[in-house]
Amino acid sequence: MSYASTLETRLAKKVTKAITEFNLLEDGDRVMVGLSGGKDSWALLQVLDVLRKRAPISFSLVAVTVDSGYDGYRHDLISRTCEQRGWEYRVEHTDIGDVMDDILDAGATPCSLCARLRRGVLYRLAKEVGATKIALGHHLDDFIETLLLNLFFAGSLKAMPARLVSDNGEHVVIRPLVYTTESDARAYAKESQLPIIGCCCPACGDLSLQRQRIKRLIAELEVEHPEIRKSMIRALGNVAGRHLLDKRLNPLPELRDAALAGGAMPLRLFRR
Repeated sequence: MSYASTLETRLAKKVTKAITEFNLLEDGDRVMVGLSGGKDSWALLQVLDVLRKRAPISFSLVAVTVDSGYDGYRHDLISRTCEQRGWEYRVEHTDIGDVMDDILDAGATPCSLCARLRRGVLYRLAKEVGATKIALGHHLDDFIETLLLNLFFAGSLKAMPARLVSDNGEHVVIRPLVYTTESDARAYAKESQLPIIGCCCPACGDLSLQRQRIKRLIAELEVEHPEIRKSMIRALGNVAGRHLLDKRLNPLPELRDAALAGGAMPLRLFRR
């Protein structure tokens, strides 16, 4: 068995595990895959197509590419690759790049703003193509990096869900690569001979960005603790709420009793 087929088998098992554990796909789903042309989105589209052909349920795929308008973005290569492999696709041209230049504060990190703008386009396109699910290529490393970013820089203990229903309830976003490492996604895209295309955003690859700093931190820790990524992803599914400080999870007894009784919240004065 070749390395490529062994890798595909491993990824297929991990994606199947994610689909099963988080109920990501259902019979009759039309899945819109956000295809940026990067290694992660290519790997996601390829492995979902493999699973589609042998899954016990029926679902269809449509790849959607949001072109932010940056010079040099090879959306033509994405289109050609999808046509060659028989994948349904759509390319949506936008002026997100110009909009960001107009509204982004000086010195601010553009990635989060770009993600929000692109997400809005994806939500609109999901309605137009009749998608019941929106699949994004966030992998295991994205989950644990987001956890640390929020912990270190945002003062919150959260990452991202494998399955998310939008605030208005109209869209379901799924992340089937939650158990797939970035290195496996990269190797799979390469072995599948899929063209890796950069988004051409001038901020991409900037090692001063916080996420790149977190990547380096995890890589350094992994030298001494090879299983650290697996441990961190397990931790996201093994939350001990009673051992945290969030009073929404652990209300003080008197506050809980007052809330249950519908009475006023008691006040306590402490004197030294």
